[in-house]
Amino acid sequence: MIIKKYDISKLTIWNEFIKNSKQGTFLFDRDYMDYHSDRFIDHSLMFYDEDNNLIAVLPSNIKDDILHSHQGLSYGGLIYNKNTRTIDVLRCFEKLKLYMKDNDIKSLIYKKIPYIYNQYLSDEDLYALYRNNAKLIRRDIGYAIDINKRIELSRNKTRYLKKAESLFYIKETSEFQSFYLIMEEALMNHNAKPVHSSKELELLTNRFPNNIKLYGIFNSDNIMVAGAWVFISKDVIHIQNMLATMSSKKLNVIDFVYNWILNSLCKNKQYLSFGISTEQNGLHLNEGLAQQKESFGARGLCYDFYNLSIE
Repeated sequence: MIIKKYDISKLTIWNEFIKNSKQGTFLFDRDYMDYHSDRFIDHSLMFYDEDNNLIAVLPSNIKDDILHSHQGLSYGGLIYNKNTRTIDVLRCFEKLKLYMKDNDIKSLIYKKIPYIYNQYLSDEDLYALYRNNAKLIRRDIGYAIDINKRIELSRNKTRYLKKAESLFYIKETSEFQSFYLIMEEALMNHNAKPVHSSKELELLTNRFPNNIKLYGIFNSDNIMVAGAWVFISKDVIHIQNMLATMSSKKLNVIDFVYNWILNSLCKNKQYLSFGISTEQNGLHLNEGLAQQKESFGARGLCYDFYNLSIE
């Protein structure tokens, strides 16, 4: 087995592999990954067998002497296809450790891809991590709804939704600056800033028009009071960013958006993902945020981080 470091000459090969993998989503497409190449030193790896067939890739970046499942992505890990066997994944990790040693890389921080994105069962990497004494170092909890096993909403929730439906309407929009200002205001209350600039929101949405969409929520005066930046994969609708003004929150606008997405965008999908509700590397649960998602029928989904050290 041979490991080759990714470079721009391998872009087409990389993207085709992702499209045919059993866990890959458009987040691993180089057109998505490379938009923030100025923030991260890419060190993605490609694994070839003895016949020079590409059998796995690892989207990753390097910081100091640590290799990371790419820090610019919500999830990541070794990506392989449906023909890859357990023994192949074990060999990938064996070769990876040798590669790390040869390149003075002390450890790998590995983010497991949540199972809802898998096209086939894909836990071979978990077994390989265990075999190589990797340690679980962080666990965030996110929330998702299985569309085919929805939990019935409470009567109060249904009543609040009916009221909100008379106050707001939602549509796909290109008002990225308006959404950014809403994000900025909302996050300021938590001493945080938006991860993406308005230009980046627009850039990525335009690069992936079938996978990324911005929905604006407007009041009766046609003023945008909330927005949802939504990621669309084969089986999953993921709400990447959902933020609203304080005044509209009090009128249950977020529940209104959740309900609209669930009933309008998820008809041919298996899961609706709400993202994580933890802070401080998973040690603190934002109980209010978790309760809001759970009240809509979402239940827990773990996002795990492992440390694989060669020392």
